[in-house]
Amino acid sequence: MIKDCTILGIDPGTNLLGFGIVRVVKGRPEFVDMGVLDLRRQKDVYVKLDSIYRKVDALCALHQPEELAIESPFYGKNAQVILKLGRAQGAVMCAALAHGAVVTEYAPRRAKEVICGNGAASKEQVSLMVQNTLGIKFEAKYLDATDALAIAMCHFYQLGSPLAAKGGGSSWEKFIKENPDRIQ
Repeated sequence: MIKDCTILGIDPGTNLLGFGIVRVVKGRPEFVDMGVLDLRRQKDVYVKLDSIYRKVDALCALHQPEELAIESPFYGKNAQVILKLGRAQGAVMCAALAHGAVVTEYAPRRAKEVICGNGAASKEQVSLMVQNTLGIKFEAKYLDATDALAIAMCHFYQLGSPLAAKGGGSSWEKFIKENPDRIQ
């Protein structure tokens, strides 16, 4: 069984940053919070990075996540976009690391594949699956936040996978030995 913990999921961006928080209680994910940091009106890139750091710092102080799941950069045609995204990710990671969170990155396609079974799923499909899984409803304006919740849920599923253990690998034999109550 997955240990109780809090997972902060982040869909980074320098214009819109989505965040979603799930708490694992008795091996099950529970919705805690979600939202979007809208930085489109701020023109100074350094002020944006400071705002990102402060927002994630405040989320970490409030919810004390043990785990940060963040969307990794994807390769595009515009190097400047990737550079800006990398800076936003760095601000997020630094804030979370300052609070002792363990950082794990997930490719956007991986999170969509884990949540929807399709790495090319739309934001709307991801939102619907996250809503159904967590048993809550969101407004369409929160698509960046539901992407962040999907990243947190992807991390939850990876924590529970017997083949996703960090350090030393894992096996089905180890899983069975550690989880005899899950075998039928």
